[in-house]
Amino acid sequence: MKVDVILNGAVVATATLDDNASARDFALLLPLDLALEDYEATERIAGLPRSLATEGAPAAHRPVAGDLCFYAPWGNLAIFYKDGQLSDGLVRLGRLEPGWDPAWLFDDAIVRLVVAAT
Repeated sequence: MKVDVILNGAVVATATLDDNASARDFALLLPLDLALEDYEATERIAGLPRSLATEGAPAAHRPVAGDLCFYAPWGNLAIFYKDGQLSDGLVRLGRLEPGWDPAWLFDDAIVRLVVAAT
């Protein structure tokens, strides 16, 4: 499944979700409007309305720029614009498709995540 990230009415990135329980559960929340905040100069994060399923997920993940992840301990979505460190409780949901420009991550506007039209 693909997810479009929309900012100010325009698609700024598309992510392909992984085939795992957490990603499928995340898709059930869409569409979502999120205000992203910077965290550790590595990722942008936003709280989700509820925790996601994590059955079968690895205990930890080492994210790379472009990863879309769920951080189970805090219940938030994370979009990485830089490579991160191995983190317990971090579950990869998917990956932004090649060609994305990280500049949109720093706009203070709300982003909307929706199931891509195809």
